[in-house]
Amino acid sequence: MFDPVIAPSGTLLGLLQRGRGDGTLHALTAPRAEALAALNHCVLHDPRHDWQVENRSLYYARLYLDLNGELDEIEAHLFDVEDALDTDESRTGLALAVLGHLASYGRRDALGLLRRYAAGGANWAWALDELALRDDDAGLRALAAPVLARFPADAEGEAELAATVRDAFEPRPWRLWAEDPRESIATRVRTAQEAGCFDRWQRQMSPTGPRPGWSVQAVFEWAQQGVQRGVALHVPAARCLTAVAGPEDRPDIVAAAKDGGEGARCTALRYLADGNDPEALDLIEGAVATGSTAVVEAAVDAFERMRSVAAVDRARGWARRPDVLGAAAGRVLACRGGTGDRDLVLGALREAVRGEGPDAPTLWTLVDGTGRLGIACAAPVLRHIYRETASSHLRGRAARALAATDPSFPAGFAVECLWDCEEGTREIAARHAETGDARVVEQLRRLAADPAEEAEVQTAVRSRIGPDAPAV
Repeated sequence: MFDPVIAPSGTLLGLLQRGRGDGTLHALTAPRAEALAALNHCVLHDPRHDWQVENRSLYYARLYLDLNGELDEIEAHLFDVEDALDTDESRTGLALAVLGHLASYGRRDALGLLRRYAAGGANWAWALDELALRDDDAGLRALAAPVLARFPADAEGEAELAATVRDAFEPRPWRLWAEDPRESIATRVRTAQEAGCFDRWQRQMSPTGPRPGWSVQAVFEWAQQGVQRGVALHVPAARCLTAVAGPEDRPDIVAAAKDGGEGARCTALRYLADGNDPEALDLIEGAVATGSTAVVEAAVDAFERMRSVAAVDRARGWARRPDVLGAAAGRVLACRGGTGDRDLVLGALREAVRGEGPDAPTLWTLVDGTGRLGIACAAPVLRHIYRETASSHLRGRAARALAATDPSFPAGFAVECLWDCEEGTREIAARHAETGDARVVEQLRRLAADPAEEAEVQTAVRSRIGPDAPAV
């Protein structure tokens, strides 16, 4: 999947792509045709950089409800000829998830589209999962024949069916079909269920990798085999070392951390760092200076996992280094530093935004640390990250940090956060948003009554508007 093109944050499309609460608020006051065009663009061209973890579906579904939006464009997208050519689930996943939420809100047209797509679409399994949560038994039973017809009645088809049943995210349809009154359907599904259970048992009984009695050298060789296959095994290999290595093996492990092969070096660095070995920090610094890309990454990751006083002290000395180790030191201080480290964390935050922009991965940890340390003068940088990042998760972290550092947050960003796409961000807003704005009170009541809302958000809302809470 290609990285999506994100419109500027000052545009309606850019706001909706980011999932910001202001996107909904602007859409509700914009011309309806313009708002629906921007909404359809988001749903049909998934704007998320990481579509597997970032939330948008409930956010867009609620806006469809508020705008009384038609589903013609979603229908055309799902049943376009491209559906047979581009079968990647990211092409249709967001649209199907939006339809699922709309169906739960009672939109019969959304339910009908899901049924049709489950019967004939390429990403049918996703549609079936949505229906498993929302459709009645009769609707699901009607899909048994078209779904099973996808699997040829030969050895290869039956094996594929068994794997599909075994790995199904929502098992309800398969359990229902296993009891179907049509014997041909029930027998085939039950056979697939039994085959899937047997396959899972076989995999559990035949694990690959280290065995009891392995030596330290055997673990290093296994890690190196992973390098040759392009698979990073140094993390599980380091755990294996914990089980097999004794005090007498330390010289060999230290030697591997200094100049061993790539797999052995990564494994040894991780093992020594996890054990707070007295030489670990010097070995990590040496690995960053002389190691391959994989070794440098493993060394930095191992350092960031260290929680000793010595590691934090070393981070203070490394924090101004203009390299990956300096960046890692800033993150270590953000996680485990004290109030005396505020300037170093703030410097790392500013440098990351200046050098890598508002979507830099390092910002996740630095933003959290800024809030943890209560760095009030970081508020302007946090507001910039909040406005500009395309990551709804990072924006939520920025909101949490602003709640701890910015006195203007309750009357400012907290208000729009009530409409944010991420439940964690809505929860922060529910706890902090000032209720002098009539929109805030109305939205709090809506969230409290919405059965699709997350329990944590509703708990936060009810702490503000519950029967024993102060009047709003």
